Amino acid sequence: MAITIVIVLLVIGSLVFHFASPWWFTPLASNWQSIDDTINIALWVTGIVFVLVNLFLAYVVYKYRFNKNRKADYEPENKKLEGWLTVVTSAGVAAMLIPGLFVWADIIEPPEDSHIVEIVAQQWHWTYRFPGDDGQLGKTAIEFITEANPFGMDESDPAGLDDYLIASNELHLPVNKPVKLVLRSKDVLHNFAVPQFRVKMDLVPGLMTYVWFTPSRVGSYDILCEELCGVAHFTMRGRVMVDEQAVFDNWLRGQETYASIMAKPPLDYEKGKSLYAGCAACHGVDGEGNEAMKAPRLAGLSKWYLSRQLKYFRDKVRGGSDEDVPGQQMAAMSVLLPDDYAIEQVAGYLASLNKPEIKTISIPSPQVTNGNELYQTCASCHGQKAEGNFATNAPRLAGQHPWYLKRQIQNYQLGIRGRHLRDLYGSQMMMMSRVLQDEKAIDAVVTHIDSLSEQGKQIDSVQGAGHE
Repeated sequence: MAITIVIVLLVIGSLVFHFASPWWFTPLASNWQSIDDTINIALWVTGIVFVLVNLFLAYVVYKYRFNKNRKADYEPENKKLEGWLTVVTSAGVAAMLIPGLFVWADIIEPPEDSHIVEIVAQQWHWTYRFPGDDGQLGKTAIEFITEANPFGMDESDPAGLDDYLIASNELHLPVNKPVKLVLRSKDVLHNFAVPQFRVKMDLVPGLMTYVWFTPSRVGSYDILCEELCGVAHFTMRGRVMVDEQAVFDNWLRGQETYASIMAKPPLDYEKGKSLYAGCAACHGVDGEGNEAMKAPRLAGLSKWYLSRQLKYFRDKVRGGSDEDVPGQQMAAMSVLLPDDYAIEQVAGYLASLNKPEIKTISIPSPQVTNGNELYQTCASCHGQKAEGNFATNAPRLAGQHPWYLKRQIQNYQLGIRGRHLRDLYGSQMMMMSRVLQDEKAIDAVVTHIDSLSEQGKQIDSVQGAGHE
């Protein structure tokens, strides 16, 4: 009797949880109501089967409970019962599968008037490419990918000259206009998913896949990677901004085309050096940094990283928190660089300065050994020798001042840095920095990073570490 009651309560509890639960689909923001309908049909079919089977089980357990005065009847086959089960099961499976086949037929046939957008995935971020006035995307190839050509554009294909290259995690789309997303991956298997649009599709290295939908609501929606792609998979987020047509057109016109990128004049490092003069008061004549001014080392950092940070300060993406006084100072000083070209020149000049030498540690101290173990998560992006990695948008850490590294890790953990909606790489660091659970762990990692360059000698002498 007790088992019967438990089974019945299980059925009742499951139904109450399902219908009363606040967890359900996100509000639909595309044309794919048919996907919701298909899922609902599958839930109804499986739900009815679940209720009937379990209630029948409860009935059988109760009716045929043990009775010493009753003998069980052995009946290994029952053709009538087997026939009914085959028919009912087939009908249930067909009810679940047939709607999905119709939906799939729609998914693989984008409307002829769909505009095309290319989605490019890599560990651990998204970038996008729009065709220009010709409506065609230019050719790309993996062998053309470099820091200067991250999309792998084929210079010999004129169709690619007017392509818009969006080196950002933020994608804009016009509302009520069908879009075909062409998907490719630069490294491992990823999956493009936007829950509100009811679309998800794998991005497979070496293949081109696609999916289409029509955004139906203006708003902001999260892009997720729903395929395990590495240690920072959970931080691989993007954002779709669905705009009115006029807003979208204005945004697209403000983006760089491949032709405009190629037409940029070469960097003038002497001009960059002169522009840097206003920064030298804090960061030092040679970009060596100054702890008294809370100014980090800049010499030898990658141009792409310096450019991004200077633009973040200029646009108040970074330095907007009242608790980040040095960041606020930088945001105010960034106006000394009047435009993007000036930023690129300064960044190029600083990147050309000497990097501290990365060395191998021969006699590591216990703190460095512990820091090396904790650093392995960081190494997935920043490199085993903290040399930085353009592919993962991770700057060089080796040679940076320990006090600055510690402050930035703490700022990420406290949300002082990385909270701005446009600082998508900063938001990744906010999540990743939490693997360091206390100040002792932070100090260990910072000491290990410092030990990787000649700059490590200063902190080691203070802490008495026993390595070179």
